Amino acid sequence: MEYGGFIARELKIERVPCVNKGECISCGVCVDAVPAVFRFDADNRAEVYDPEGADAVAIQEAIDLCPVTCIYWDEVG
Repeated sequence: MEYGGFIARELKIERVPCVNKGECISCGVCVDAVPAVFRFDADNRAEVYDPEGADAVAIQEAIDLCPVTCIYWDEVG
C-alpha cells in the first residue's frame, strides 16, 4: 500500500492512518492536531502524507477529534 509516496511495507509499520476523503468535510482538525502527518490535498480534503510523522498517540488523538470519523487505522500486511 502506498501512502503519500511512502510504501507501508518499506516503513515496517503494522498500521497506518487513513482518511476516507469521501466523508472528509475539510474541517482541519487533523491537520491542526498533527501537521507532520496530515495535510490538505488539491481538493481541500485531508490526506496522510507521512504516516510516521508522529507517534500513534498523537495520531489517535486526531482520529478521536475528527467530527465525522473519517480517519481510521489501516492494518498493513
